[in-house]
Parts: sequence; C-alpha cells; structure tokens
Amino acid sequence: MNMDKSSKVNIQGKPFTLVGPRLQVGDRAPDFRVVNVALKPFTLDTLKGSIRIFSVIPSIDTPICASQSMRFNQESSQIEGAKCYTVSMDLPYALDRWCTLSRVDSFYMLSDYQEASFGKAYGALIKELRLLTRAVFIVDESGILRYVEYCDELYTHVDYSLALNAARDLAGKVQA
Repeated sequence: MNMDKSSKVNIQGKPFTLVGPRLQVGDRAPDFRVVNVALKPFTLDTLKGSIRIFSVIPSIDTPICASQSMRFNQESSQIEGAKCYTVSMDLPYALDRWCTLSRVDSFYMLSDYQEASFGKAYGALIKELRLLTRAVFIVDESGILRYVEYCDELYTHVDYSLALNAARDLAGKVQA
C-alpha cells in the first residue's frame, strides 16, 4: 500500500489534496463505516463474500456523477455475484431523493458524510472541499482490491469499460 499522503486531484486544472493512502491492485481493502439511505451503518464486511464495486463520486447532483451512478448500477446488475455501491459525501436524503427520481434501488447508495471514513481509508477525500474524488474500487470476495482507478481530473469520467470488464473477469473466475 502506498502511504503517500500528498496525492492530488485536479479540478479544472487546479490541484487539490487527497487525504489517505493511494491504494493499488493487490492491497487488502481497508474497512470503513458509512451509512445507507436509511441511516443504517455499512462496513466492508456487510456484504462479505461478494464482489463489491465502489463507484465513488463527489455529488449525486451533478451530471457526471449521476451518469456514473446510473451506468454502474445498470451494467453491474448483469454481472453475477457483483454488487455496486455508489459512495459520496451527499446526505442520505439527497441520495434517496435521486434514487426515487431515477428509479434506482437506494439500497446501493452509501453516504460518507458522518466520518469521511471511506474517503480517508481509500485516499479519496478531497481535503480542501470535504468531498470525495471520482474513483472506482473493485474488491473481490476475499477482501482484496482487484481494480483501482482514481481520476486525475474531477470533471472526467472513469473508464467504465475497463472497470466493468475487470468486474466481469473477476465474476468469471468466481464461477469457474
């Protein structure tokens, strides 16, 4: 695990500091504590034994973030044994409202607003803004990171094809 505490993300060319370790494929996925839209605690072990895709966004109320959440939600539902969770600093009520309007199952929306636990553990917390950066983490059933992507620029999309293919490949290995 790279413990570099000075990772950066650019927002329209301006650098901002990411707090926490810069995780890499092969690292053990760190535990965290967030809440779902019903304010119930959720940790890494809550869905132990499944492939977990964490789609990390700054705010559900932006077009890129809404698009990322929708795409991962739709495409991951076709990957057997995989569950996708959107993680942001949005309040649970905002996540639930978006889910209702977008007809998305709100169970898969997680809020890090209380402790920034996910953001700090995954090196995804933007220090100056107390928002999460755009990222994707795929954790296998044994708790190992199998895909990691941090966007260098907050206003760019993640590589959906690479991330979803990594999840499909991982699911194929589980089924084999």
